[in-house]
Amino acid sequence: MSNNLSEWVPQALAQATAQAVRQCNALSEMYGQSLSDGQIVSLVQGRFAALRDTGRVEPGVGVLPRLIYAFCDSPVIQRDEYCNTLGALQTLFYDLKNEAENTLTDDELIETMKSIFNGRAQGSMEYMENLTLADLFRALRHAGREDDEDFDDDDD
Repeated sequence: MSNNLSEWVPQALAQATAQAVRQCNALSEMYGQSLSDGQIVSLVQGRFAALRDTGRVEPGVGVLPRLIYAFCDSPVIQRDEYCNTLGALQTLFYDLKNEAENTLTDDELIETMKSIFNGRAQGSMEYMENLTLADLFRALRHAGREDDEDFDDDDD
């Protein structure tokens, strides 16, 4: 075992994240979604790549388990696309967090992403990747309203 702390910490975080994601399978399996060990490793590696690419630092297991809990029951995610979709949503989360300059809490951002993804985007990652901050804040303002699908038409 290496005594180099800079090598040990990322390994420990990766192991903790992988374990937390494995535990998410208990819930996601109820919705017909689950991740293999290989997919979990891929998502954990994606987490660290997204953090590096966005210049973010995130302690603990990060946002991935929360994304899984939020999206595992999505009616628009196909079983064979579950892992890829989670990876893309994880990357998008960090990108949007930077764009919003931390003005949204993690929970607000996740719920807004979920609302748009399951609603207007109908599961389209292309749509999600083209969201603007104005789209996010407009969706957040209209969260829970009956006319949520028409939020783009009421403003601006």
